[in-house]
Amino acid sequence: MVAALRCLVPYRVELRNPPDDTLDRLVSLGALDIESTAGGLAALMPDAVDASSLANVLGVADVSVSPATGRDDSSVWILRPRTVRVGRFLLQPASLAPRPGVIMLSDGPAFGTGLHPTTALCLEALEELIDLEMPQGVLDVGTGSGVLALAALFAGVPRVVGVDIDPDAIAVAAGNARLNRFTGRFDLVRSGPEGLKGAWPLVLANVLAAPLIEMAPALVSRVQRGGRLVLSGVPDSMVADVESVYVRLGMRRGGTRTRAGWAAVMLYPSW
Repeated sequence: MVAALRCLVPYRVELRNPPDDTLDRLVSLGALDIESTAGGLAALMPDAVDASSLANVLGVADVSVSPATGRDDSSVWILRPRTVRVGRFLLQPASLAPRPGVIMLSDGPAFGTGLHPTTALCLEALEELIDLEMPQGVLDVGTGSGVLALAALFAGVPRVVGVDIDPDAIAVAAGNARLNRFTGRFDLVRSGPEGLKGAWPLVLANVLAAPLIEMAPALVSRVQRGGRLVLSGVPDSMVADVESVYVRLGMRRGGTRTRAGWAAVMLYPSW
């Protein structure tokens, strides 16, 4: 029996006592995530798969359908939070027992779990730049969950400033700072880069292409002489458009990382 549910986003299904080939069938239907449960299987199904006919398609008698929970501002869909490793950084849900050497993140709507390619690209760029030279400070623009700022602090950066225009993101980032005992080194400001004064040796901005273009003058002015700027959240198809805006403002290309249709662009000032 399946409860009717009109889904514009992926939905969750619970299957009790499924046949042995159910997992393969779920995969063939495009399941986004699958896990074993005490009574059978749970899966996230794309909205293109008709929930009302799923029981017949799978050959099961008992299917429960419910809304799914999106992560990373509903850009990533998984059944539940999970531990993610990106380079040296291990990101772990706060619901799990704390252990040394991990960054703890609460599960919430703010962007930045490490699951989205744009976050992973930023973390990889951060690791690369820190290995070259430890910056004395980092500015994290559009901090979201605070994951990039926390990673910088975890790697040894003395102090980080995180800014976001969303008050909920600021609250989530503050909570994650407390979880990881970085409160004294992590300053949070509800603002965009244009509302700040000063400049930083490393500036990270993981947002979207349009805001990156709009914020370009403010972001460039936040980069110290000899510093570095990392822009993420850029679709592959828009890398040239974003880079050209920053080059006109005096930045030089420093390389691009790509993954799953997304890119992180590294730039440095010509002054």
